Amino acid sequence: MKRKSEQEEFEEEEKQRIWSHGEHWLRGEMVGEGSSGSAEVSDSESIRHEAEVLLDIKGCPFIIERFGEEITTSEEGGDHMVYNLLLEFASGGTLGDLIEKSNGHGLPEAEVRRYTRSILEGIKHIHKFDYVHCDLKPENILLVPSHATSTGSFVAKISDFGLAKKTKENCGQWRGTPTYLSPEALNDSEQEPPSDIWSLGCIVLEMLTGKSSSDLKPGCELEDFHCMFDHVCTPKIPAEVSCVARDFLKSCLAMRSCERLTAEKLLLHPFVVRPKPSKEARHTKGKGGLLIFRLRRWLQTKCRLSRKLCHCLQNSATTRF
Repeated sequence: MKRKSEQEEFEEEEKQRIWSHGEHWLRGEMVGEGSSGSAEVSDSESIRHEAEVLLDIKGCPFIIERFGEEITTSEEGGDHMVYNLLLEFASGGTLGDLIEKSNGHGLPEAEVRRYTRSILEGIKHIHKFDYVHCDLKPENILLVPSHATSTGSFVAKISDFGLAKKTKENCGQWRGTPTYLSPEALNDSEQEPPSDIWSLGCIVLEMLTGKSSSDLKPGCELEDFHCMFDHVCTPKIPAEVSCVARDFLKSCLAMRSCERLTAEKLLLHPFVVRPKPSKEARHTKGKGGLLIFRLRRWLQTKCRLSRKLCHCLQNSATTRF
């Protein structure tokens, strides 16, 4: 077999080189596939939609970065054009891969807390721009090497925005992966920010246990999922899960969407709050920190009820006179 000359190798490499925003990139092999298409190339409209969403919400270190896009001719030739979206490379694979490697034992809780905090920061940013991801699951959480430490740890980043929608946007039917969908999404096709919080709860439970939040086997019919939510309030939380983790999960997996905490409030939960090195922090660790969090939440609820009562009394007095 004739060996290619250096010039021929250079010309082939140039064909694979992509130019975007003044920088060049070299196309590698396809590294995986998602619900919207392959990680290398796709001509799906959902990829264009994903590019628009990523442009709208850019600037968060916990969301996969969009470097640019380009249109190329298909390998099949002809006039068929392909839209390419250039994204940050996640050498750590997916969170789903990491959970699978645990062989059903789950990840260490300290690691789960760290990944959960990163995912929450990403969700908070998404919701800030009035978007709902709609398809949060371990396979859509990518692991990127952390540059902040030299321990070889990874940062969790949210990816795959092909199914994302604006809040209050009526899509007519639910979108996403049934196992991670909230009750209101499955039963009423309603997907708003609280639906993403439910999905987060399922992901955290899966990280802690190494098992899916649903006992249903792949390939179940939609009616089975409806039946599941008609009879089961929340996924079962194993007894070995810590008290703090259990409280966090309950804050995510409330059946009523209005009872789930927002991403912003969950970031204050002791399960994900960064430990402080000071002596004072030792007194608020574990159950102590959880009690303070619960007390703060109780007081906030009381304040809201008091304001509503005052408002009702004022309206009543105005009507009377």
